[in-house]
Amino acid sequence: MYLIALKMLLGDRAKYLMLISGLTFASLLMTQQSSVFCGLMRWTTATIRNTRAKVWVVDTKVEQVNEIKAMRDTDLDRVRSVGGVSWAVPMFFSVIQARLNDGSFKSVQLIGLDSSTLFGAPTKITKGNLENILQTNSVLVDQVGIERLSQGQGKELDVGDVLEINDKEARVVGLCETERSFLGMPYVYTTYQRALEYAPKTRKMLSYVLVEPIATMSPEAIARKIERETGLKAYTEDEFLWATIWWYFRNTGIPMSFGTTVLLGVFVGIAVAGQTFYSFILENLRNLGALKAMGVGNMMLARMLILQAFTVGMIGYGMGVGLATLFGHLVLKKGQPPFFMPPQVLVFTFVVVCFICMFSAVLGIRKIASLEPAIVFRG
Repeated sequence: MYLIALKMLLGDRAKYLMLISGLTFASLLMTQQSSVFCGLMRWTTATIRNTRAKVWVVDTKVEQVNEIKAMRDTDLDRVRSVGGVSWAVPMFFSVIQARLNDGSFKSVQLIGLDSSTLFGAPTKITKGNLENILQTNSVLVDQVGIERLSQGQGKELDVGDVLEINDKEARVVGLCETERSFLGMPYVYTTYQRALEYAPKTRKMLSYVLVEPIATMSPEAIARKIERETGLKAYTEDEFLWATIWWYFRNTGIPMSFGTTVLLGVFVGIAVAGQTFYSFILENLRNLGALKAMGVGNMMLARMLILQAFTVGMIGYGMGVGLATLFGHLVLKKGQPPFFMPPQVLVFTFVVVCFICMFSAVLGIRKIASLEPAIVFRG
């Protein structure tokens, strides 16, 4: 009987292809938009993932990594004095303008690293050496900086080129690759003390304190202890990641924008698949009536319809996800738009497609439940 169900489905090629096309488009839309959204959220946490610190200590009012409220330099010593802290280093972060040779300006994200450890530096150096930023007036620039700071210069930014940051010389001694930032600005790395010289002077300059706990203490435990003893806010890496993501959920229209598009994909799948499958059932009422007249029960007919619905559903799901993956492969070469497809996105799309298939099957099951076998004898 199941083979007969598949032959009935494949026999009407027009509706079969329409079902496949509708579910493929719905799967593609949901998967692609969800993946772009996930990629955008990853961009918001780029600074955290580039730095790889187990514990981040910030001012009590800081809610996410891209929003800084500077601390006093003495706060570093207070954190270091907490029992269970193996070591703690300062980190400077600020958005500042860099002046190019032709007089134009580009905003950059200036990162100041502890000069004794260079902890938080990028791991992939494409040209030059990381240690070179210890030299006078030296900086390290990422791949976004190569793209943005080279615009209108006639040549690509390279080691040996000179920028001006706050009217001070910044000589490029190395190039690196980092995770792209939500702010869309290049990362420029230098030492902590030199970053303080580049940045406009304020009473408080310390952006973060990066902490490594002792081996016997978990990041969560040391974070809570630092909060109790210093009155500052301490996040583990995961806590800071999710705090940043949820901040963008609450304070931007990004989730609503992408959610609307994903919901549109759901509605398209339900409308196209449901209507087409119901039309398919109506055109095959005589065949179904004949099967019922031969003694096939409603449960068997229902299972046949479910098989038909899920057959086109899984084919459409596979094609849609495949096309979304191809899209992601192509855009990742260009670097944008952001694209990240975690397993949760595939599970989400699969569940929605299953819902669409079941909804379509139920429409047909309701029809055949009231079907009279005598229909096969009517003119």
